[in-house]
Amino acid sequence: MANLKSLAKDTVIYGLTGMVGRFLNYLLVPLYTAKISASSGGYGIITNIYGYIALIIIILTFGMETTFFRFSNKDDEDPKAVISTSFMAVTGVSALFVLLIFLTLPWLAPAMGYADHPSYISVMAIVVALDAVQSILYAYLRYQHRPIKFASLKFAFIILNIFLNLLYFMWLPSLYKSYPGVIGKIYDPTIGVGYAFYLNLVCTGLVTLLFWKEIASIKFRVDWPLLRRMLSYTWPLLLLGIVGILNQTADKILYPIIDPSPNGRVQLGIYGAACKIAMIMAIITNAFRWAYEPFVFGKSRDKDNREAYASAMRYFIIFTYLAFLMVMAWIDVLKYIIGRDYWEGMKVVPIVMAAEIMMGIYFNLSFWYKLTDKTIWGAVFSFIGCAVLVAINFIFVPHYGYMACAWGGFAGYGISMVLCYFVGRKYYPIDYPLKDIAIYTLATAAIFAAYMLIDLGSTWANTLLRTILLAAFFALLVKMEHLQPMLKKLPLVGKFIK
Repeated sequence: MANLKSLAKDTVIYGLTGMVGRFLNYLLVPLYTAKISASSGGYGIITNIYGYIALIIIILTFGMETTFFRFSNKDDEDPKAVISTSFMAVTGVSALFVLLIFLTLPWLAPAMGYADHPSYISVMAIVVALDAVQSILYAYLRYQHRPIKFASLKFAFIILNIFLNLLYFMWLPSLYKSYPGVIGKIYDPTIGVGYAFYLNLVCTGLVTLLFWKEIASIKFRVDWPLLRRMLSYTWPLLLLGIVGILNQTADKILYPIIDPSPNGRVQLGIYGAACKIAMIMAIITNAFRWAYEPFVFGKSRDKDNREAYASAMRYFIIFTYLAFLMVMAWIDVLKYIIGRDYWEGMKVVPIVMAAEIMMGIYFNLSFWYKLTDKTIWGAVFSFIGCAVLVAINFIFVPHYGYMACAWGGFAGYGISMVLCYFVGRKYYPIDYPLKDIAIYTLATAAIFAAYMLIDLGSTWANTLLRTILLAAFFALLVKMEHLQPMLKKLPLVGKFIK
């Protein structure tokens, strides 16, 4: 129970960091979708390049975050050697990647469709390399149980990034019209969407410098026997990570390939903007992951760990279902996050959110093969899911556009989740509360169906009805989780609890 309380505390800090940070980052979504019209395809460029970045950072980190936690919690390993070896390995691979990009840029940029803007590729190569190095440093902070500094550095990046984007996409363009001679020294209107990438480089570089104490404390040495053991553990995680991230980004990478017309980037931009609203699921999943990995591997020596994992799964499902219903209850208000000419993509939001829930469940299920060192299974499950996603994209995108992307992710994660559960029952059985999970799932599906089928003819009336139905789900949660005693102690709220 004490460990679960520690998990809850860390999840709150990491979760608030992720939630507040992602909320602040949402300021960039209305900014970009307001200043970059859907018809220009500019937001499609952002969506496409960041899809590549998400894939590349998995390659550059090659599962070393999880491997770091696994080896630093082993009794026969030196944690200092683990961090130094992890840091040097990721830094070395990242440096080689940047060198390779710069050497191949003359033909790589045209091959990716950016012959006119090769700097997009070179700048983001540096950004993703720095992000890879930071991932190990952030893991080090989590290992040391320093969520405050973790959160501070995350917020430093977010606040600076938002400020600079507001400056270069809103304030300077307005001032440029009146004072082109002066403002033109620091702002060039022809750069346009390129500022999204250049500003990211500035922010990432500055935050990397703020890790100077952690970097200075690391011994710049590689323990080669240890590295071989770590690579033996991590290479299946690399395969797992690649196919896993492809489940999230393959559609954004493949869309311009499947539809290379100018309209392809337009449609990708609409899809990418709508997906931003669905990312509340990614926020919760990532917050849970940041707190859950140190908890799981640190608790792997305890005898009651399986019961704790089952409880963690239960609460993860409850809160993701609650988040899903909240977002869908207020979707008519949340849609104002993106520009009006992107609204046609809103129909993908519930599908993408459901896919993210299944991805989160799969992540929680996946600890059985990490704890038993059978990580190859993760690669198998994710590869099958990725193959399904890619097949759906190639077959159906030409006919159904980005709706096929959304359903492809749903199907891919669903298959990976189911396979991971049933194989895990053989190798590391955990008694998950399936009956309660089924009740919550049916209740969520029924309430969502009511959201979609009942139309009172008014946006505000529909939102009010959905809020009432959301309250009904919360009442079910209070009853099933026996929360009445706790709620009775709260001011005002306690008066309404029997």
